[in-house]
Amino acid sequence: MGPETSDDAGVYRISPTCALVETADIITPLVDDPFTFGRIAAANAVSDVYAMGGRPVSAMNLVFFPACSLPAEILREILAGGQSVLQEAGVCLVGGHTVEDDELKYGLSVTGLIAPDEIIRNSTARPGNLLILTKPLGTGIISTAIKGEMATEESSQAAIRWMTTLNREAAGLMRLCNACAATDVTGFGLIGHAAEMANGAGVTIQLNLSSIPLMPGISELVADGMVPAGCYRNRDHYLPLLAPIVNSDAIALLPLFDPQTSGGLLIALEPDDARRFMVEADRAGIFARRIGEVLTRQSHAIELI
Repeated sequence: MGPETSDDAGVYRISPTCALVETADIITPLVDDPFTFGRIAAANAVSDVYAMGGRPVSAMNLVFFPACSLPAEILREILAGGQSVLQEAGVCLVGGHTVEDDELKYGLSVTGLIAPDEIIRNSTARPGNLLILTKPLGTGIISTAIKGEMATEESSQAAIRWMTTLNREAAGLMRLCNACAATDVTGFGLIGHAAEMANGAGVTIQLNLSSIPLMPGISELVADGMVPAGCYRNRDHYLPLLAPIVNSDAIALLPLFDPQTSGGLLIALEPDDARRFMVEADRAGIFARRIGEVLTRQSHAIELI
């Protein structure tokens, strides 16, 4: 699997029973604390391997650091935060590369392992599948509010908790429940990643607005204008893929386009498997919400009800 599938990671088969899952992701700081920033970046980077159904095994740091304007201690804290998440995920840090740059950026290249016949793609959803989301939306909006000193403590802590939560348990459960398709919700927002799933499979994804979970304070922050530029870019790009919405509130729809960092998994499962997923998720303390279903192809890729 290469870039032609618009999937979350590339896959390279090295034997009949084993393939490499390869990905890289780099972000700019979303919070002030460097250790927490490192944790967020690492959780975000390994997520693509989980989204494919793989097991991340090794990683390399990728750092862009303004050495002339920031002390080296900040870099040490960022890398320590990243290492803490890699240890939690059971991933071995094997090296990395640092570039002096005017803007601080940090991420990782990550390699995972998977059996070739167990790959979970983003383009294989089937009509009749139910859709489950494993984290609430809002990290882009809250991060913007943090930078503008407008975020409440509750919203800030919620966003940090979700961005540093690995998708490992949710990914393990989706494998156990025979997921038909999956992707992680990141920079293109829920609508963008759902549209990739829909177009890849030649189906329409129907989302139930009242079922889509949001982090605390999102509606108030949107009303206050705490919306990242990427949210508007996503809206402008993906809005033509949505079926017309009668009496829609354009402001209320913005969180659906919000670019997420270390977002949850969007999983398509057969109805019986989806019910099993929800029961097992509740038992294991894994966040999960059913937010829609997959339809045969309609006039648009996405339909909101």
